[in-house]
Amino acid sequence: WLIGRVSELMIDLHIKKYNYFALVSALLFSISTPAAKLLLNGSSPQMFAGLLSLGQGLGLTIVFLLRKLIWKTDMEREPGLRGVEFSWLAGVVLAGGVFAPLLLMIGLSGASASGSSLLLNTEGILTTLLAALLFGEAVGSRIWFASFIMLVAGVLLAYEPNVQWGISLNALAVLGACFMWALDNNLTRHISAKDPVMIAMIKGLTAGSVNFWIGWF
Repeated sequence: WLIGRVSELMIDLHIKKYNYFALVSALLFSISTPAAKLLLNGSSPQMFAGLLSLGQGLGLTIVFLLRKLIWKTDMEREPGLRGVEFSWLAGVVLAGGVFAPLLLMIGLSGASASGSSLLLNTEGILTTLLAALLFGEAVGSRIWFASFIMLVAGVLLAYEPNVQWGISLNALAVLGACFMWALDNNLTRHISAKDPVMIAMIKGLTAGSVNFWIGWF
Protein backbone atom coordinates (compact mmCIF):
# COMPACT_ATOMS: atom_id res chain seq x y z
CA TRP A 1 0.00 0.00 0.00
CA LEU A 2 2.80 2.43 0.97
CA ILE A 3 4.69 1.87 -2.30
CA GLY A 4 1.49 2.34 -4.28
CA ARG A 5 0.65 5.54 -2.42
CA VAL A 6 4.14 6.98 -2.99
CA SER A 7 3.86 6.13 -6.69
CA GLU A 8 0.52 7.96 -6.92
CA LEU A 9 1.98 11.02 -5.21
CA MET A 10 4.97 11.08 -7.57
CA ILE A 11 2.72 10.85 -10.62
CA ASP A 12 0.47 13.58 -9.23
CA LEU A 13 3.48 15.83 -8.54
CA HIS A 14 4.81 15.23 -12.07
CA ILE A 15 1.50 16.39 -13.52
CA LYS A 16 1.05 19.34 -11.18
CA LYS A 17 4.56 20.71 -11.75
CA TYR A 18 3.25 22.43 -14.87
CA ASN A 19 0.79 24.33 -12.67
CA TYR A 20 3.75 25.56 -10.63
CA PHE A 21 5.51 26.70 -13.81
CA ALA A 22 2.40 28.69 -14.71
CA LEU A 23 2.29 30.27 -11.22
CA VAL A 24 5.96 31.30 -11.41
CA SER A 25 5.30 32.75 -14.86
CA ALA A 26 2.38 34.76 -13.45
CA LEU A 27 4.58 36.00 -10.59
CA LEU A 28 7.30 37.22 -12.95
CA PHE A 29 4.72 38.85 -15.23
CA SER A 30 3.15 40.65 -12.27
CA ILE A 31 6.55 42.10 -11.37
CA SER A 32 7.11 43.27 -14.94
CA THR A 33 4.05 45.57 -14.98
CA PRO A 34 5.09 48.04 -12.22
CA ALA A 35 8.71 47.79 -13.40
CA ALA A 36 7.65 48.72 -16.93
CA LYS A 37 5.64 51.66 -15.57
CA LEU A 38 8.74 52.99 -13.80
CA LEU A 39 10.99 52.56 -16.83
CA LEU A 40 8.48 53.90 -19.35
CA ASN A 41 8.36 57.40 -17.79
CA GLY A 42 7.75 59.53 -20.88
CA SER A 43 9.55 57.39 -23.46
CA SER A 44 7.93 56.10 -26.64
CA PRO A 45 5.55 53.18 -25.89
CA GLN A 46 6.39 51.64 -29.28
CA MET A 47 10.14 51.74 -28.74
CA PHE A 48 9.89 50.56 -25.14
CA ALA A 49 7.67 47.62 -26.17
CA GLY A 50 10.22 46.80 -28.87
CA LEU A 51 13.11 46.92 -26.41
CA LEU A 52 11.30 44.59 -24.01
CA SER A 53 10.66 42.03 -26.74
CA LEU A 54 14.18 42.38 -28.13
CA GLY A 55 15.56 41.76 -24.65
CA GLN A 56 13.53 38.55 -24.49
CA GLY A 57 14.66 37.50 -27.95
CA LEU A 58 18.36 38.26 -27.41
CA GLY A 59 18.40 36.60 -23.99
CA LEU A 60 16.83 33.44 -25.36
CA THR A 61 19.17 33.51 -28.36
CA ILE A 62 22.06 33.17 -25.90
CA VAL A 63 20.26 30.29 -24.17
CA PHE A 64 19.52 28.67 -27.55
CA LEU A 65 23.17 28.88 -28.66
CA LEU A 66 24.51 27.68 -25.31
CA ARG A 67 22.13 24.74 -25.42
CA LYS A 68 23.30 23.84 -28.90
CA LEU A 69 27.01 24.28 -28.26
CA ILE A 70 27.50 23.42 -24.59
CA TRP A 71 24.42 22.03 -22.89
CA LYS A 72 23.87 18.67 -24.59
CA THR A 73 20.33 18.07 -23.34
CA ASP A 74 17.35 16.17 -24.63
CA MET A 75 15.72 19.49 -25.55
CA GLU A 76 17.88 19.54 -28.69
CA ARG A 77 15.78 16.72 -30.08
CA GLU A 78 12.47 18.51 -29.72
CA PRO A 79 10.66 18.62 -33.08
CA GLY A 80 10.80 21.76 -35.18
CA LEU A 81 7.88 23.57 -36.76
CA ARG A 82 6.30 22.20 -39.93
CA GLY A 83 3.67 23.24 -42.44
CA VAL A 84 0.64 24.99 -40.95
CA GLU A 85 2.47 25.38 -37.62
CA PHE A 86 4.32 28.35 -39.09
CA SER A 87 0.94 30.05 -39.49
CA TRP A 88 0.22 29.50 -35.79
CA LEU A 89 3.65 30.96 -34.99
CA ALA A 90 2.96 34.02 -37.16
CA GLY A 91 -0.28 34.60 -35.24
CA VAL A 92 1.58 34.23 -31.94
CA VAL A 93 4.21 36.78 -33.01
CA LEU A 94 1.63 39.33 -34.17
CA ALA A 95 -0.85 38.94 -31.31
CA GLY A 96 1.37 38.31 -28.31
CA GLY A 97 4.62 39.81 -29.55
CA VAL A 98 3.72 42.93 -31.54
CA PHE A 99 0.26 44.14 -30.54
CA ALA A 100 -0.07 43.04 -26.89
CA PRO A 101 3.12 44.67 -25.50
CA LEU A 102 2.48 47.79 -27.58
CA LEU A 103 -1.07 48.17 -26.26
CA LEU A 104 0.09 47.54 -22.69
CA MET A 105 2.78 50.23 -22.95
CA ILE A 106 0.24 52.67 -24.41
CA GLY A 107 -2.10 51.89 -21.52
CA LEU A 108 0.65 52.23 -18.90
CA SER A 109 1.70 55.60 -20.32
CA GLY A 110 -1.48 57.12 -18.88
CA ALA A 111 -2.69 54.65 -16.26
CA SER A 112 -1.38 53.49 -12.89
CA ALA A 113 0.54 50.25 -12.56
CA SER A 114 -1.86 48.98 -9.88
CA GLY A 115 -4.97 49.69 -11.97
CA SER A 116 -3.40 48.13 -15.04
CA SER A 117 -2.42 45.04 -13.04
CA LEU A 118 -6.05 44.59 -11.99
CA LEU A 119 -7.19 44.91 -15.60
CA LEU A 120 -4.62 42.31 -16.68
CA ASN A 121 -6.66 39.70 -14.80
CA THR A 122 -9.01 39.92 -17.76
CA GLU A 123 -6.48 37.96 -19.80
CA GLY A 124 -7.33 34.71 -18.03
CA ILE A 125 -11.05 35.23 -18.55
CA LEU A 126 -10.63 36.09 -22.23
CA THR A 127 -8.35 33.10 -22.71
CA THR A 128 -11.08 30.83 -21.39
CA LEU A 129 -13.76 32.46 -23.56
CA LEU A 130 -11.68 32.24 -26.74
CA ALA A 131 -10.70 28.65 -26.00
CA ALA A 132 -14.36 27.66 -25.66
CA LEU A 133 -16.03 29.87 -28.29
CA LEU A 134 -13.39 30.23 -31.00
CA PHE A 135 -11.25 27.10 -30.70
CA GLY A 136 -13.92 24.64 -29.51
CA GLU A 137 -12.06 23.56 -26.40
CA ALA A 138 -14.04 21.73 -23.74
CA VAL A 139 -14.06 23.97 -20.65
CA GLY A 140 -15.20 22.46 -17.36
CA SER A 141 -17.52 24.03 -14.83
CA ARG A 142 -14.66 24.60 -12.35
CA ILE A 143 -12.81 26.75 -14.89
CA TRP A 144 -15.95 28.77 -15.69
CA PHE A 145 -16.53 29.28 -11.96
CA ALA A 146 -12.92 30.37 -11.43
CA SER A 147 -13.22 32.83 -14.34
CA PHE A 148 -16.38 34.26 -12.81
CA ILE A 149 -14.67 34.70 -9.43
CA MET A 150 -11.75 36.47 -11.13
CA LEU A 151 -14.17 38.81 -12.89
CA VAL A 152 -16.08 39.63 -9.71
CA ALA A 153 -12.85 40.16 -7.74
CA GLY A 154 -11.49 42.51 -10.38
CA VAL A 155 -14.70 44.57 -10.39
CA LEU A 156 -14.76 44.79 -6.58
CA LEU A 157 -11.11 45.82 -6.35
CA ALA A 158 -11.43 48.40 -9.11
CA TYR A 159 -14.68 49.89 -7.78
CA GLU A 160 -14.43 53.27 -6.09
CA PRO A 161 -17.53 54.83 -4.48
CA ASN A 162 -18.58 58.34 -5.52
CA VAL A 163 -16.47 58.23 -8.68
CA GLN A 164 -18.25 58.80 -11.98
CA TRP A 165 -17.91 55.93 -14.40
CA GLY A 166 -16.18 56.75 -17.66
CA ILE A 167 -14.27 55.08 -20.47
CA SER A 168 -10.51 55.51 -20.34
CA LEU A 169 -8.58 55.03 -23.57
CA ASN A 170 -5.62 53.81 -21.52
CA ALA A 171 -7.81 51.20 -19.82
CA LEU A 172 -9.14 50.12 -23.21
CA ALA A 173 -5.56 49.74 -24.44
CA VAL A 174 -4.76 47.45 -21.48
CA LEU A 175 -7.91 45.41 -22.18
CA GLY A 176 -6.84 45.21 -25.82
CA ALA A 177 -3.49 43.85 -24.68
CA CYS A 178 -5.33 41.24 -22.58
CA PHE A 179 -7.35 40.17 -25.62
CA MET A 180 -4.20 39.84 -27.73
CA TRP A 181 -2.45 37.78 -25.06
CA ALA A 182 -5.55 35.61 -24.71
CA LEU A 183 -5.42 34.99 -28.46
CA ASP A 184 -1.69 34.36 -28.14
CA ASN A 185 -2.31 31.74 -25.43
CA ASN A 186 -4.77 29.85 -27.60
CA LEU A 187 -2.59 30.01 -30.70
CA THR A 188 0.49 28.89 -28.76
CA ARG A 189 -1.42 25.81 -27.60
CA HIS A 190 -1.24 24.45 -31.17
CA ILE A 191 2.57 24.54 -31.15
CA SER A 192 3.16 23.96 -27.43
CA ALA A 193 4.78 20.55 -28.10
CA LYS A 194 7.56 22.22 -30.08
CA ASP A 195 10.77 23.77 -28.76
CA PRO A 196 9.64 26.55 -26.35
CA VAL A 197 13.01 28.32 -26.38
CA MET A 198 13.04 28.57 -30.17
CA ILE A 199 9.41 29.77 -30.32
CA ALA A 200 9.90 32.47 -27.66
CA MET A 201 13.22 33.51 -29.26
CA ILE A 202 11.64 34.00 -32.70
CA LYS A 203 8.69 35.79 -31.12
CA GLY A 204 10.90 38.21 -29.21
CA LEU A 205 13.33 39.00 -32.03
CA THR A 206 10.66 39.46 -34.71
CA ALA A 207 8.10 41.38 -32.67
CA GLY A 208 10.77 43.44 -30.93
CA SER A 209 12.31 44.51 -34.21
CA VAL A 210 8.91 45.60 -35.57
CA ASN A 211 7.95 47.70 -32.55
CA PHE A 212 11.44 49.14 -32.16
CA TRP A 213 11.55 50.43 -35.73
CA ILE A 214 8.00 51.80 -35.46
CA GLY A 215 9.10 53.70 -32.35
CA TRP A 216 12.33 54.83 -34.00
CA PHE A 217 10.61 56.35 -37.02
